[in-house]
Amino acid sequence: MRRRRDIDLDRRKVLKGTAVLGGGAALSALLPAWAWSASPGVASTLPTLSGEEIKLTIGHTPISIDGKRSHAVTINGTVPGPLIRLKEGQNVRIAVTNTLDEDTSIHWHGLLVPFQMDGVPGVSFPGIKPGETFVYEFPVIQSGTYWYHSHSSLQEAEGHYAPIVIEPAKPDPVAYDREHVIVLSDHSEMHPHLIFKRLKQMGGVFNYQRQTLAGLLAGKDQTLQERIEWAKMLMDPTDISDVTGAVMTFLVNGHGPKDNWTALFTPGERVRLRFVNAAAQMIFNVRIPGLKLTVVAADGQNVRPVEVDEFQIGNAETYDIIVQPTEDRAYTLVSEAIDRSGMGRATLAPRPGMSAPVPPLRERPILTMKDMGMDMSAHGGHGAMAGMDHANMPGMTPAPAAADHANMPGMTPAPAAADHANMPGMDHAAMTAMSTSPPPGMAPPRARGSDVMGDMAGMDMNMLDWSKAPQIKKGPGVQMISPMPMDRTGEAGLGLESVGHRVLVYKDLVALEPNPDPRAPERAVEIRLTGNMERFMWGFDGWKFSEGPPPYSFRTGERVRITLVNDSMMTHPIHLHGHFFELVHGPVGHLPRKHTVNVAPGGKVSFDITAEAGDWAFHCHMLYHMHAGMFQVFKVRPMQGAAA
Repeated sequence: MRRRRDIDLDRRKVLKGTAVLGGGAALSALLPAWAWSASPGVASTLPTLSGEEIKLTIGHTPISIDGKRSHAVTINGTVPGPLIRLKEGQNVRIAVTNTLDEDTSIHWHGLLVPFQMDGVPGVSFPGIKPGETFVYEFPVIQSGTYWYHSHSSLQEAEGHYAPIVIEPAKPDPVAYDREHVIVLSDHSEMHPHLIFKRLKQMGGVFNYQRQTLAGLLAGKDQTLQERIEWAKMLMDPTDISDVTGAVMTFLVNGHGPKDNWTALFTPGERVRLRFVNAAAQMIFNVRIPGLKLTVVAADGQNVRPVEVDEFQIGNAETYDIIVQPTEDRAYTLVSEAIDRSGMGRATLAPRPGMSAPVPPLRERPILTMKDMGMDMSAHGGHGAMAGMDHANMPGMTPAPAAADHANMPGMTPAPAAADHANMPGMDHAAMTAMSTSPPPGMAPPRARGSDVMGDMAGMDMNMLDWSKAPQIKKGPGVQMISPMPMDRTGEAGLGLESVGHRVLVYKDLVALEPNPDPRAPERAVEIRLTGNMERFMWGFDGWKFSEGPPPYSFRTGERVRITLVNDSMMTHPIHLHGHFFELVHGPVGHLPRKHTVNVAPGGKVSFDITAEAGDWAFHCHMLYHMHAGMFQVFKVRPMQGAAA
């Protein structure tokens, strides 16, 4: 396996436009014309692929963002990759060729496919080795707005993502005259492995919006007493999203704010905007000043139309919006970072070259005791929390402060891609069979295989059938900072509580079509979202994936109510592969169906699933949280004695 510094050297050569295609090659010669960002004010569209036979190539490509050259891992040479347009009812074969120096993969986010086609290395397939081609083949049994992305290493953060639009077999219930696909994302010139390393080394390293003495003297943010109490808890109320605009540029269809990507319309048209949040780490607040937004679909599923002024879109969520601009003028499309550290910007206009005023960033939000799951009226004010040290709560097994084993004294750094399957001299069959002696009270670590996802260790596909196992006992790392978690699905997202206009909330969503399985749940499972922001440790029920107990287990066809309780100070967008679930609010039989849901700090979300046979990834879609261990598997098997 090649060393990371050799790969980085090749990246630098690509950026200089030399050595890769021959000495002296101009950078512009390395890319097709449509791969470059458009000039400011020029309308542009995504390259599109369709049909039953599709070919994709994953590789390294130089890109330009706001006039600056950068590097990306691309699909067919572009960021985002090509829009794939499919038709409900067709069969599709997609051949994916890997030209990288490391393994890659593609997960078809939100698509209901056989689990062997789901694209998660070590869970549903082995991954795609360098120089190899893997053919995904599956029937298309749904319609709507979806996307696809890498599930290997941190390639998604480098540009390995793209949208999917599936046309319905029956007439579309949504009427529109024109559509645009809007892919929101984040991009950093800092390599994602370096970002992750720094997050492990120091909590809040990229948070440049901390409270200051000047702010205290001016009466801004928290009072002195509140600051003292939060300091005792080792928590920062301004640490909203880990990786911020300090090191990120926020993109719209691969274009920076200065590029001014433009979508065209004719006044009076109904324009359908299909939004995808493909960001590695950022939740966005989306609005178009001067236009009402009518939400008609969430995560590809039609909903009863609801008119709002703004909506929050978590990582991996999709929303379809109808706007109807009647004036012959431009409108600014704003995707503001949840922590207000920056924004993506594009323009909706009747002609190229137009622009509209860009609103300033709003004041950044501050976490409160409510975000700790605390009802202060019932707990005697902030004093009820004083003196709590959440990093060392009872039952919490302390980890080394940095928890970065790759940089411990005397340790030889592992390859950045963490691809143990390709390390010379390693006998992985023997390693998988090894048993280790865990510390007292700690469950034994899971066997590791081809580990292209960092802490997302390879799965033993021959594990015991846990389909009738009871709810797994909580691990030693659970931080019980949410003693009174609240259902916050009726609240606007963080920072949108008092913006002066209507913001979409989950309880606004009502399924347009009847739910396919109206049965009541047979049992309930509670899963706690846990982590330590200072040490950048993340997991479910106190465990990170590589060290935790066996997967959560279900019976095929079983109806289960899952309740997610957020015991951390950060919003987590949680995604379940291979399923849609029904959020448990709204009219019975028309509960909103989603594949990803934001769980607010100190909050809880309940949903019902009908378990589908297979091994399905279940994880936070903030990429660095998943990489740090906030990943699990839903293992679904037939009931004992039933036919497979």
